[in-house]
Amino acid sequence: MDTLTLWQLAALAAASVLVGFSKTAVSGANTITLAVFAAVLPARESTGVLLPILIAGDVLAVLTYRRHAHWPTLLRLFPAVAVGVVAGTLFMMWADDDAVRTSIGAILLFMAGVTVWRRRSGAEGGEPPEESGGPSRTARLKARSYGVLGGFTTMVANAGGPVMSLYLLSAGFRKLGFLGTSAWFFLIVNTSKVPFSVGLGLIDARSLLLDAAMLLFVVPGAYIGRKCVDRINQKLFERLVIGATVLGGLQLLVG
Repeated sequence: MDTLTLWQLAALAAASVLVGFSKTAVSGANTITLAVFAAVLPARESTGVLLPILIAGDVLAVLTYRRHAHWPTLLRLFPAVAVGVVAGTLFMMWADDDAVRTSIGAILLFMAGVTVWRRRSGAEGGEPPEESGGPSRTARLKARSYGVLGGFTTMVANAGGPVMSLYLLSAGFRKLGFLGTSAWFFLIVNTSKVPFSVGLGLIDARSLLLDAAMLLFVVPGAYIGRKCVDRINQKLFERLVIGATVLGGLQLLVG
């Protein structure tokens, strides 16, 4: 990080703008940011640098969409997410950069494929959780499965966004409910990851210095996203989320 070129810094700055945009417009686009940071920095170190930037984006997203969160969904997810974060921490103790990228890329592509198949076959529930009754056994099992995967992927590569995006789409969330629930989810989860990342040596004084410079670019990205989200209809919104997930998964696999 001490020898970054001007072009590398510019790439990180552009990726930081995308963090703000994805948090307030198209969740899942963060996977492109992951690929940029992992290309410029060593993959393990990039996760520590990116985490405070993501938290800044989460704060902006919560300030924008805080009234639209669906807390019963969040409370169902958090226990499973905690299991996934612990599993991800253990994985990071021995995994090298290639293992991290390959594992996360494969998971994202698999889950995107399952989501597309279920939506085309009509297997997804038609009612958003805000309008339905208590969760069925299948819904609880799905929440646990996505929660564990989300916790694991967010710990090892900050790649939980696409996983949770696919879950919220499959649960029938509309745009504002999707963004509000996602904003609170990642603010809580990413903040809870900080002690683990410090313990693994992923966050230190040098990484925080780079973060201080990159945070300046998150705010305009969030502003652009907020202005764009009202112009994106629901079907296009869902396609963008799934498309960003597939693109990010491919980038992680071939990176």
